[in-house]
Amino acid sequence: MYLTQSAIADDSNMKLRVASCAAQQGITDVGIDPDQWTQEWRRVWSASPGWDAAWESALANPDNPTGYQPGADPAVITDGQILAQVQAMMPFRHASNVAYPPPPPLPPSLPAP
Repeated sequence: MYLTQSAIADDSNMKLRVASCAAQQGITDVGIDPDQWTQEWRRVWSASPGWDAAWESALANPDNPTGYQPGADPAVITDGQILAQVQAMMPFRHASNVAYPPPPPLPPSLPAP
């Protein structure tokens, strides 16, 4: 599962498709480069439910030609699936601008014996 999600995240065709979708959805309207956003958030969008199973199924198909690239096959992960994931990740923001909760406080030090 995680290896497949990593393959999806690093697939150049998937990056192009996700960036194009983000651009179509208005990411440049808020001053964010779609390619940069796609790269920053690739671990999130590539983990979309069902994408890894579809990818693995496509690769296991013995009818695929030599050099088959599932990221370039819109029947594996559809444009609709990409659109739904990109829309679920809106509003667009840089990964570095996400506020995370502060870590819990450290326990008090124990006195020396």
